[in-house]
Amino acid sequence: MVKPVVLRSREDLRAWCNNVRASHESVGFVPTMGALHAGHRSLAQASLARGLVTVASIFVNPSQFGPNEDFDRYPRDLDADLASLALEGVAAVFAPSVEEMYPAGDSTTVSVRNLTTPFCGRFRPGHFDGVTTVVARLFAIVGPCAAFFGKKDYQQVAVIRRMTTDLALPVEVVACATVRDPDGLAMSSRNRYLAPEARHRALSLARGLHAASAAYARGERDADVLRGLAHSEVASAMDRIDYVELGDADSLAPLAGQMLTKPAVLAIAAYLGTTRLIDNVVLGVDASPLGGA
Repeated sequence: MVKPVVLRSREDLRAWCNNVRASHESVGFVPTMGALHAGHRSLAQASLARGLVTVASIFVNPSQFGPNEDFDRYPRDLDADLASLALEGVAAVFAPSVEEMYPAGDSTTVSVRNLTTPFCGRFRPGHFDGVTTVVARLFAIVGPCAAFFGKKDYQQVAVIRRMTTDLALPVEVVACATVRDPDGLAMSSRNRYLAPEARHRALSLARGLHAASAAYARGERDADVLRGLAHSEVASAMDRIDYVELGDADSLAPLAGQMLTKPAVLAIAAYLGTTRLIDNVVLGVDASPLGGA
């Protein structure tokens, strides 16, 4: 097992990626905030399966956390993350400081309109500006590459893809399927906050998505009915709900009161205590989180 080289500066990351391309190979990029699990590893595996020389970033980005969110307690374990990535064959890891990503005098923000308005955008003001700002910087440093993201944060992938297209960045954004535990719970770094009883309650997200998926498979197309099936499961178990909503799979435009005529994303964000969990399924495209639909 070869340990990945650890890069700390933007200059070192840029030079490393340029050297890969100078060797007539292509770069695969896996941006993360660390606390890696099988979902993150699947992104590295997808990159390596393409034959790409793969670099991951590990950076807990302060600009995407609100003032009352979990930035300070977000799990961090660089040594464990490096060991995990080494097992997958990742060649390099970019692990910058906050000062490296946001140097003194920093005054530039990247913002995407429209796609950031629904879903999480209503409840986490400024969150997506933080995401797009840091990802745009990472893309600018890495240069031409394929970048891999998980569909568990469906809105984030849509926003990053829009930003990449609008700014004509030389990056292919690759969306990879949500990875789940055998019981259907979507893998998340925040799952480690959950005690066993809370983790059992968290399964209500998968149950809600399954209920809607099963109804859709039976022919139900009323957006309000489908949303209601998911909402009732989540409301029975979670402490607080930010949203259970249906949106157009491409534009994320809300579909309340409509009959579905094409694939739609059913997205959920809810809390157990102070732990916020998200999940989604694209009706008409994705399998149910619990199978059978």
